[in-house]
Amino acid sequence: MGLFTQLTAAAIATTLTAGVAAAQDPTFFRIGTGSAGGTYFPIGGTIANGISAPPGSRPCDEGGQCGVPGLIAIAQSTTASVFNNTAVQNGELEAGMAAADVTRSMYLGEGKFDGKSHEKLRIVANLYPEDLHLVLPEGESIASLADLEGKRVGIAQAGSGTQVAVLQMLEKWGINRDNIDEAELNNSQSAERLADGQIDAYFYAAGWPVSAMVQLATTKGMELHSFTDEDLATINEAVPAYIPSTIPAGVYEGVDYDVSTPAVSALLVVSSDLSDDLVYGITSALWNDNTRKLLDNGHAKGKQITPDTALDGVMSLGVPLHPGAEKFYKEAGLLE
Repeated sequence: MGLFTQLTAAAIATTLTAGVAAAQDPTFFRIGTGSAGGTYFPIGGTIANGISAPPGSRPCDEGGQCGVPGLIAIAQSTTASVFNNTAVQNGELEAGMAAADVTRSMYLGEGKFDGKSHEKLRIVANLYPEDLHLVLPEGESIASLADLEGKRVGIAQAGSGTQVAVLQMLEKWGINRDNIDEAELNNSQSAERLADGQIDAYFYAAGWPVSAMVQLATTKGMELHSFTDEDLATINEAVPAYIPSTIPAGVYEGVDYDVSTPAVSALLVVSSDLSDDLVYGITSALWNDNTRKLLDNGHAKGKQITPDTALDGVMSLGVPLHPGAEKFYKEAGLLE
């Protein structure tokens, strides 16, 4: 019996309990995601579907939705991690998907966010690894990041965790905004510009396969830069939350080789202002069998979102779990 199955009865019961107060009136729950061409948006939409149970919907045990009764969760397209965490901190979003490194820096007020701590950020779950894609035109290659000097390079959009991390990485090779022609673009825009020859390379961290890159690979073709072990160690030194990973051969048409690249965890983050009962119900709904089916049948990264990995790296990150989520994990035997 799998862990999802073991948790199902308890998850449904606790979700019902947590949602009693909300059963009469709708409670809207906004989840900040990313651009439509990335991974945050489809995964966020699946999570929103799984935790929702609008007023008047058929009960879970009668084949209806198995989310928090009365909850209407909505996935909103945004510029990703930095924007989402800021909006959660300011009460403009109830939840957001965000990279672990950016979430840590923002919570603690470190690095780029020195003196601007986002103390309301709380974690619900680690979701999946986001692999850094350094995309090049078909047939092109570079020996190292130093070769990007003087090039037209997409560094992801402002407000994204990718941009923050990439600029930190590039500094290790002496690359900065002064010696590249940088382009602040989302993933879909970057793919279009690369296809049209308007940029020479672009970075994007996301769970593979990324839809905009799938389209690029099948139309114009592309290459992915594979980092050496030494480069990965340097990147880990610059951005400790980025660890070695692999994009397998065949994920993208024409990219018939394994790609060694750094990856960072994607998190589901909420505000400390949310009630323990609400977050307990949301966490329960996230890990029930109904949501499991939705994740398995949606974006490929959904299969990697499991209760077994929900706390991977979380306890050492320095950002607290929300007490409602912590209560669930303790009752489920996933946390002492």
